[in-house]
Amino acid sequence: MTLGSARWAAWAFLLPAVAYVVLFFGYPLVNNVSMSLREYSVRSFYTGEAPFTGLDNYAAVLGDPLFGTAVLNTAVFTVASIFFQFAIGLALAVFFSARFPLSGLLRSLLLLPWLLPLVVSGAVWRWMLDQDHGVINAALRALGLADGPTPWLTEPGWALPAVIIVNIWIGIPFNLVILHGGLRAIPASLYEAAELDGASAWQRFRHVTWPLLRPVTAVVLMLGLVYTIKVFDVIMVVTGGGPANATQTLTTWAYQLSFDGDFAFGQGAAVGNLLVLIATVFGLLYLRSARAQLREEQR
Repeated sequence: MTLGSARWAAWAFLLPAVAYVVLFFGYPLVNNVSMSLREYSVRSFYTGEAPFTGLDNYAAVLGDPLFGTAVLNTAVFTVASIFFQFAIGLALAVFFSARFPLSGLLRSLLLLPWLLPLVVSGAVWRWMLDQDHGVINAALRALGLADGPTPWLTEPGWALPAVIIVNIWIGIPFNLVILHGGLRAIPASLYEAAELDGASAWQRFRHVTWPLLRPVTAVVLMLGLVYTIKVFDVIMVVTGGGPANATQTLTTWAYQLSFDGDFAFGQGAAVGNLLVLIATVFGLLYLRSARAQLREEQR
């Protein structure tokens, strides 16, 4: 095969991937940016008229009192979810790295939250967190941990922790699987050498497990961040963004602006673009960190 034929063959293999990205990612993103710069309403669907308004939609969104609440809720929801998902997932991964009977079966059962559709998981947790008939309150009362029913979904102070708990439960299996795979890749000879040197379990984790697990940790945290910051269905099913906007995040607010009464499609698109911008910044930071780490390994 000549050099020219090889180049054409390479482009032929790349073409499906490029077409997929342009069609399913590029076009919606460009269309969303265009919508955010126009006064797009229900009437626009009939008349086809959507006057260009520049950055008015972004100014309206940034000046809305709900913007600060949505940003704060998004930050708290994302940070708390990722921290506990990772901590619990790492603890379970270390636990299951030891060989014991039924380890595979128990690990498989822990994957169930990951296999269920998010709408199903949200509906089940909504029932479990019900103030009067939910099993969570019944269990807390049976264990003597609560005197009365906790208003998980109706009290603003409890609603955000409730949806965070649900999201942590859903995300633990992903962290468990990836971190467990990273632990399996660490040579057992390193642990044997550390034991011969008299290292304790904590010292083996600190000086062997954690440094060698760091590349996997970066991937888990970045994927968790990108996933968590755009969570929509779980919050909508469990609380719908309420009560009193206590669980309103940027994703649920964008939906509310566009489809839940306001039909301000331009402002909804503006919120969506801000969310894309935030996720892109974190993605670029991750790529920069990964390249720096690769250069250090190549030295």
